[in-house]
Amino acid sequence: MTTQNINGPKPKSGILDIHAYVPGKSGAKTGKVFKLSSNESALGASPKATEAFSAAAKDMALYPDGSATELRAAIAKRHGLKAENIVCGAGSDELLQLLAHAYLGPGDEAVYSQFGFLVYPIAIASNGAKSVVAPEHAHRADVGEILSRVTAKTKIVFLANPNNPTGTYLSAAEVKRLHQGLPAHVLLVLDAAYAEFVLSNNYDAGVSLVEAHDNVVMTRTFSKIHGLAALRLGWAYCPAPIADVLNRIRGPFNVSLPALKAGVAAIEDTRFVDEAVAFNNKWLSWLTDEISKLGLKVTPSVGNFILVHFGSPEAAQKADAFLSERGLILRRVDSYGLPAALRLSIGPEEANHAVVAALKEFLK
Repeated sequence: MTTQNINGPKPKSGILDIHAYVPGKSGAKTGKVFKLSSNESALGASPKATEAFSAAAKDMALYPDGSATELRAAIAKRHGLKAENIVCGAGSDELLQLLAHAYLGPGDEAVYSQFGFLVYPIAIASNGAKSVVAPEHAHRADVGEILSRVTAKTKIVFLANPNNPTGTYLSAAEVKRLHQGLPAHVLLVLDAAYAEFVLSNNYDAGVSLVEAHDNVVMTRTFSKIHGLAALRLGWAYCPAPIADVLNRIRGPFNVSLPALKAGVAAIEDTRFVDEAVAFNNKWLSWLTDEISKLGLKVTPSVGNFILVHFGSPEAAQKADAFLSERGLILRRVDSYGLPAALRLSIGPEEANHAVVAALKEFLK
């Protein structure tokens, strides 16, 4: 349904066909609420990041460093990267939008996997291009399916690795095979928002591919492992020509000063990151095992969330209502084409126990 005035300004073709992104619920009709719908950090943010954020308040009248020099240097030092190839943004969402804006237009196509992040079709359509969806198998991206849909019109392939909302991933070898199958004119965007949670030895976030080729970009975020979701902070590692393009079209002060300062403190607090990874590994395994014991199918995940299957859309809807009434807010994933499932973020210990207890009660 549109509220557009037929006599007023008209948006570009395709804009009104976009289904706006709907975030996970954040409230319930009860006292204590555990929001487990947005894959936010179970441990919150690093105390050092919180302190840096507060200290930035004294400089609120000043514009931030438009080049994010200090933050890019901190990211480069932490990950062994070239600072000049890093572009910072207001969340990785902004960077994904900028990439689409720079490399897509009417008549172009962009490919993403069946259960890929919903920002991709929004970014594609808002630039007048066409989305091409590659089927997944066992809720996992399929390299062959993606490559079979690449044509002369394809300009970008988006790959969330690990993927949200399924939690599955492609190995470094499979991503390399995907890239090898792409023409040089196609940009491979590796969305590695959950990379820090992956403990598998065969996983690579994409750094090596970016450094070896001119048509690969890796995007990352501070919203997940670092717990800075409210600040909207992300970064991209790019070949020099693509970094140059993004810096030409991004806003001159697209990252706020508090976000820059908190980001530096967060990425330098490696102890906190290690604790967050260990916590997630423990409770990801525990929740997967305990929910599976209840007879519910859980898609194996390497992220900070799991996809729980209830057998039918009706059962998933009833489970969602039952849990919400008890202050447990999960993510409906109907918009991803998964109406019979709910996505559960790994939460604090109390929340994780509460979810399992509530599901036991629901399934009686």
